[in-house]
Amino acid sequence: MHMQETSSLPAEANEIDLKVLAYALWRQRFIIIAITAVVTILAASFTFFSKPIYEAKVFVIPPTQNDIANYNYGRTVENELSPYTIKEVYGVFTRNLMAESLRREFFNNYYLPSLPESERSGSQDKLYAEFSKLLMVSLVNKESSDRYVVVAQDESAAKGVELVGKYIERASELAKKEIKKDIGSEADVLARNIRQQIASLRDVGLKDREDSIIKLREALLVAEAIGLDRPPIISGNSAVEIAGNLDGQLIYMRGTKALKAEIENLESRNSDDPFIKKLRMLQAKYDFYSSLESSILNVEVYRTDGVVELPDSPVKSQKSLYVLIGLIAGLILGVLVALIRNYLSSDGVRLFDSRSVAKNRQ
Repeated sequence: MHMQETSSLPAEANEIDLKVLAYALWRQRFIIIAITAVVTILAASFTFFSKPIYEAKVFVIPPTQNDIANYNYGRTVENELSPYTIKEVYGVFTRNLMAESLRREFFNNYYLPSLPESERSGSQDKLYAEFSKLLMVSLVNKESSDRYVVVAQDESAAKGVELVGKYIERASELAKKEIKKDIGSEADVLARNIRQQIASLRDVGLKDREDSIIKLREALLVAEAIGLDRPPIISGNSAVEIAGNLDGQLIYMRGTKALKAEIENLESRNSDDPFIKKLRMLQAKYDFYSSLESSILNVEVYRTDGVVELPDSPVKSQKSLYVLIGLIAGLILGVLVALIRNYLSSDGVRLFDSRSVAKNRQ
């Protein structure tokens, strides 16, 4: 009989009746109100006593052609060097600005030392995560692909501005260093090539001088054999003109005195440089390439869009949002506590008891 009565109950009797639920919560209304009020007050207190956060923001844009002019000093087709473009220079800067390596370096060398000693002893990963939230770098929007914004948040407005300024300046230093290194490496390769050409020309000059001495010595033997001390004066004779050329066959016609003087002069010569064609031009190129890296001065790899000003008011407050979240969280917690108390109470309404549900429906 009891089994039939139980099975005769409607299927929805096993579910929570809303009226029973409302009745149970109504009985615990003071608990719910109290918990909600306490949590809301705590949220409001936390929001009220929390320190204001200031936000420093700097926009960066590409440099001008004049800013990068010194990078292109001497970079011509004749010197086998391609000029740098604004896009190339700014690309190096933005790559460093967004680099994780710079963030890590800045975190270790600047941000950590600025914290109180008590805060540095915590988890480094946690501190770095907090730093990543305080300092952010991003594109302003997809339409302007060359305009970036660097944002720093801090309790001190001055420190936020300093944080942004130092971060951008460090990215600029790394970019300049990278470009300068590239220029130096490129110039060094070209300088080595020029130095090799100069060495080759000097070797050729030395061999030419040695060959000339040998030719003059042979011509001296011939001149001494025929007793020719001075060159004969014969007008209109082309053979005499040939004697002035070491490649000619009549060098001996210069006479023994001239030949001995030339031999002595060649043997006592300290350097063949003045007599080597194109050597001075190559030496000038070598000097240019050797000093190219050190000649790079007064260059900029970015510009700031607007003046960096000290923020005079905190970022947009979200106090009302935090209070609302506290209110909702308190209400949810109050309901949960009320349901638990109702379930544990000996005289409470059993929300899952089929008989009480059926009785309530009647």
